[in-house]
Amino acid sequence: MLRLSRSIAYCRRSISTTSRIKEGWEAVIGIEVHAQLNTKTKLFSDSSTSFNDAINTHVSTIDAAFPGVQPRLNDHAVELAVKTALALNGNVQTYSTFDRKHYFYPDLPQGYQITQQREPISRGGYISLTELDGSEKTMRIGIHQLQLEQDTGKSFHEMRPGETLLDLNRAGTGLMEIVTMPDIRSSYQAGLLVKKLQNILQWIGSSKASMEEGSMRCDVNVSVNRKGEGLGTRCELKNLNRIKVLSMAIDAEIRRQIELIESGEKVVVETRRYDEENDTTYKLRDKETAPDYRYMAETDLPPLVLTQDFIDSVASSLPELPDVCLERIMKQYDLNVDHANLLLHEYKCVHYFEEACQGRNAKIVANWTLNELSGTLASHQLLFEDNPISVQRFGALIDLVQNRIITGNTGKDVIRLMINNPAEPLDIVKEKGWLRITDKATLQTLCNELMDKNTKKAESVKKGDPKLFKWFIGQAMGRTRGMADPTILNQVLCQSFGWNSFEEMLAAYESAKDNKSKKKTKKD
Repeated sequence: MLRLSRSIAYCRRSISTTSRIKEGWEAVIGIEVHAQLNTKTKLFSDSSTSFNDAINTHVSTIDAAFPGVQPRLNDHAVELAVKTALALNGNVQTYSTFDRKHYFYPDLPQGYQITQQREPISRGGYISLTELDGSEKTMRIGIHQLQLEQDTGKSFHEMRPGETLLDLNRAGTGLMEIVTMPDIRSSYQAGLLVKKLQNILQWIGSSKASMEEGSMRCDVNVSVNRKGEGLGTRCELKNLNRIKVLSMAIDAEIRRQIELIESGEKVVVETRRYDEENDTTYKLRDKETAPDYRYMAETDLPPLVLTQDFIDSVASSLPELPDVCLERIMKQYDLNVDHANLLLHEYKCVHYFEEACQGRNAKIVANWTLNELSGTLASHQLLFEDNPISVQRFGALIDLVQNRIITGNTGKDVIRLMINNPAEPLDIVKEKGWLRITDKATLQTLCNELMDKNTKKAESVKKGDPKLFKWFIGQAMGRTRGMADPTILNQVLCQSFGWNSFEEMLAAYESAKDNKSKKKTKKD
């Protein structure tokens, strides 16, 4: 139960929704996810894929739809789509085809999109939401199909009044459209589903799936009905680019539809957008239907035929999937669900962590990874994938602390320097003069100096005063800038005062107090 509650709390923080559907009503939700394929070139041309490169610098004659050009399918895109389908428990089709989906947007040079509406590369599949994902109960969200298609360019409507400017760098970039079944019943479940799909795509490497960069975008279909009645009329919410916004948009649309029906009005099929500032949805356009798109076979591309050997080869290349990995690292390294989720999903550094754990205490490595290393990277605005500290150097730093060569606080200072300093941590420590002082003779000299300068306090300690003993410890640590080994310093200082250990001094002090108390009682 504790594990479940911590998982739900972790997920609610990331999804940021607590809205409940009005009593007596239920929502039916399906999601279409468009994820850019992680290929170096576009789906049907040799132009490079790009993000934030100079405008219109990655546009070929194919991308711009010059007359007479012909598309050629990117083999790597096919491999990544198959990999994704298998990770989503889909049925990869050995035979699939391409279609033309006609609609006229300025950023779609062909006047149609090449897609796979009728014979997709994969059918079926599911994503499981479990307690570890934050779901209150285990459930499966079905996948209707996964299809390959090309992305559009970008339109800019507000840079020049009355004009639309186009950037075709994105035009023709490979997309996977992943369409779920209408199995989702709340904005929270929708957020969990998108978050988990994002993690899977990033984990297997088929897509960067960055909603901030636009390499993963969601459209959501929402309808409501009174419990026990038939399905309601659905509306589509377009281009939701953050999980929090997706959840908020669904809640707003559910409220709108319930209010319409309760006031005696009808929900009209249409495409809508979400206004985050006002927390409402508004009409974008009437919803197109299949006849509006005038689907037809793509005559310039032959059917895509895959052999079972190829599919099996891709399956064998799949890494351990996130659900399996999460369960394993929790058991293998005795991690709680929060730490496991952070390693796996938030920082995506499980492999780094596991390598650093070789021959080391996993709890200690997790603490250094999730607190000191991640904090240092964040302060330099670096993602974990851009981490300049190798596993070997990171492990060496932990060893310095655990072997008592440096203090924990010194280790924190060293890791901050390691971001921009490629030297070994021990070399940094030596250069800075941060080696822990373990030499008893050196510490004995220091203790003697402090006792000679503070004779009254020293006499009190010899009588067993623990508070003043700690004062001497603080003075010694200050003089050594925290570099004295606290265990050895404690031993040396005790012996300087004539005690074998702090415990012996404390026992003598307590005994003296008891004797004094007994004498006073007898006098009374």
